[in-house]
Amino acid sequence: MALSDLLYPDNPKRKQELIHLHQELLDCMSTNFHATNELVGVLNEHLGCTITPIEMRESSTVKENCEIIIQVMSEIQHQVQKIDSDMKDKLEPVLYQKLYDIKEPELEKIAIAQRVFSIIFGEATSTAAMVAIKLLGSNHLTLTVSKLIGLLAQIAASVLGGVSITIIGLGLEMILHAILGAVERSQLLTAVRSYEKHLAEFKAASEKYQCAIHEVTSLVRQQVQ
Repeated sequence: MALSDLLYPDNPKRKQELIHLHQELLDCMSTNFHATNELVGVLNEHLGCTITPIEMRESSTVKENCEIIIQVMSEIQHQVQKIDSDMKDKLEPVLYQKLYDIKEPELEKIAIAQRVFSIIFGEATSTAAMVAIKLLGSNHLTLTVSKLIGLLAQIAASVLGGVSITIIGLGLEMILHAILGAVERSQLLTAVRSYEKHLAEFKAASEKYQCAIHEVTSLVRQQVQ
């Protein structure tokens, strides 16, 4: 047992608590990677995008994995903005406004979008148009992506952003090995409180993000059946 653990017996418990929170974060990140790849697959297959799927890198740090998912989320945002720009350029203003009119029937919006994609690609499926309309009209997805990017950036910059996602115990020791007594206890309390705050916000935003993606992907599956 470390000298600091003998002097401050609650430290081992704090370390275990921190490890547990860290694992919860990694599980949540893993689910986000999977959901993001589902959306990437839909964009690539139906809207002609060429976004590279992502995977968690077990040899990398939390920060590096946050940066991986931030990059692809930013690319998704860019593609949605490009779709919007194409619609605006190729449609008369009245038709373009219909795409964002909540009173306009969705089938009419899909028909308008399909017309634009037929110009861009030479031909277009109703599935492609439906995906575009869902992405353009989904403030839910747009807002959750932006929220999640901000939270991932905070986590990357947090006290444990430099910890490897697999070698958790070693990662903690790398941070704590030179800290003894009250200083270590203070560092642990700060880290736990920071992680608790980030994790609560991150899990809530992740659930909304995953639900928004599921809404799009489930509609695509129904459409192609």
